[in-house]
Amino acid sequence: MANHKSAEKRARQTLKRNTINRARRSEIRTMVKDAEEVAKSGNATEALTAMRKAESSLARAAQRGTMHWKAAARKTSRLAKRAKASAKA
Repeated sequence: MANHKSAEKRARQTLKRNTINRARRSEIRTMVKDAEEVAKSGNATEALTAMRKAESSLARAAQRGTMHWKAAARKTSRLAKRAKASAKA
């Protein structure tokens, strides 16, 4: 338990940030999952649109510190590879 005023404030900030980051991670997982499903369906234009949307949210999460930038880059790369394969097929 926090004993100082500054420690109490940090505890409040941590709870708030934790809630926000959890929501952002959940949103990203959903977007990535949706993009992968669209890529599997074979519709190239929809796959690219969904991939761009997921890529944007991944970049935003990396910029804001919700996710490590290398993890976001790895997920973006894998997603782009799947979308490109979908476009070829």
